[in-house]
Amino acid sequence: MNHLKNKSHHKIVILGAGFGGLGMAAQLKMAGINDFVVLEKGSDIGGVWRDNTYPGAACDVESHLYCYSFFLHLRVTNSYAGQAEFMRYMNELVDKFDLREHIVLNAEISKAYWDDKEKQWDFTLQNDTTFSGNYFIPAWGQLNIPNFPHIEGVELFKGTYFHSARWDHSVDLTNKKVGSIGAAASAVQYIPEIAPKVEHLTVFQRSANWVIPREKTAFSKEDIAEFINDPELFKASRQALYDIKEQNFFSLKQGSKAQEKAIQLAKDYLNTAVTDPKLREKLVPAYEYGCKRILITSDYYPTLQRSNVTVETEPIQAFYEDGIITKDGQKHPLDVVVFGTGFKSHAFHGNLEITGFNGASLSELWVDGASAYLGITVPNFPNMFLLYGPNTNLNHSSILLMLEAQQQYIIQAIEEMEQSNIAGIIVNQKIYEDFNEQLQEDLKTTAFSTSCSSWYKNSEGKIINNWSGSVRDYEAAVASFNIADFSQI
Repeated sequence: MNHLKNKSHHKIVILGAGFGGLGMAAQLKMAGINDFVVLEKGSDIGGVWRDNTYPGAACDVESHLYCYSFFLHLRVTNSYAGQAEFMRYMNELVDKFDLREHIVLNAEISKAYWDDKEKQWDFTLQNDTTFSGNYFIPAWGQLNIPNFPHIEGVELFKGTYFHSARWDHSVDLTNKKVGSIGAAASAVQYIPEIAPKVEHLTVFQRSANWVIPREKTAFSKEDIAEFINDPELFKASRQALYDIKEQNFFSLKQGSKAQEKAIQLAKDYLNTAVTDPKLREKLVPAYEYGCKRILITSDYYPTLQRSNVTVETEPIQAFYEDGIITKDGQKHPLDVVVFGTGFKSHAFHGNLEITGFNGASLSELWVDGASAYLGITVPNFPNMFLLYGPNTNLNHSSILLMLEAQQQYIIQAIEEMEQSNIAGIIVNQKIYEDFNEQLQEDLKTTAFSTSCSSWYKNSEGKIINNWSGSVRDYEAAVASFNIADFSQI
């Protein structure tokens, strides 16, 4: 791995060595651009897949789609790959494109400042190392800061607690009384894994989720050999999945026939999989299909019917020394509590202080909610290109498809600026405003905008995270970089 020297300069500075940052680095290499550095605050690459090591951690999008088209995951062993396989894939990508010499680990940026005079970004790390760059590409992700909700009395609890994204593997759950606060995307994966070993598991469910079954396939050695020897087979499967997922987008449109069909599928699955009418009643969502993340699992419902598992829908009031008290006054004795409570998905830049043109503050600009043009550029922040920025998340397909399209757009921008000897560009304010106004209008037709509490939108109801259309719509929107959308500085 690389070591950053004080006062060094790189043409391109990438923040984050997760899927977004590593894919960006690989695409730069393919474009013949080699003067870049990838700064990673953690001690290893991997981003969300490095952090989430909880039992059963896996992708809920098919593996054939959850890889880059320029580096297919031909040796994947399962249709829904697990955490370890994604770490292996990312390490193979790093080696394939000779990226290790560009990566600096344990390097967290604390300040990024645009120098109006020099027309460059100046950076300061947490260890006070300083350096500069012409282009800044934050690939910080949307799900990297665990959300720990404040619950009264947690300091009194004598047991152990941790967040699912910071799983404490030193804690043996065997024959323990365990509580899971949360029953969403991560929880439906770790709950089936831990339930057989614990004495009792209490699932504290704030709201039921829409669940559809997952058809999981293990690939044999022969299947994998076929993919490796004939990647066109893999590509054909990938394209078929892409087309299916694009059709699934319409199930997220309010009142559509596709949505009605998806609702019926989920209801039929619940009615078939859960035989106890009282438990089934607890698992019926009270909000529109697609308003929250659709959960894809075939293990969760059977697990909830185990004799040592209880679904508790009474709200949590407080912790006490030996467990949790719900608002009905009932005490739930617990040895271990897992917070499956998601992430601070709106805090894109976390505590990073970013200052743009003429002293503009990104925190101040985004005080009422993050937004960007095409999810990539922000007014008054020159040569800053976001990956997985505001309104680029999906609820129907693979985020890697979005990332790859964004990376190609950014390379077009950099190449045009370099060829035309343009030092800095800022997205036009009206272009930015018109885009976001139309985006929010389009989002009103989706289930994301309906009345549920989700990580897709802020406390005022503005949808911060999700894209309004299909992947094809987004790929078309970012297919060509248009310098006319920007002002030169």
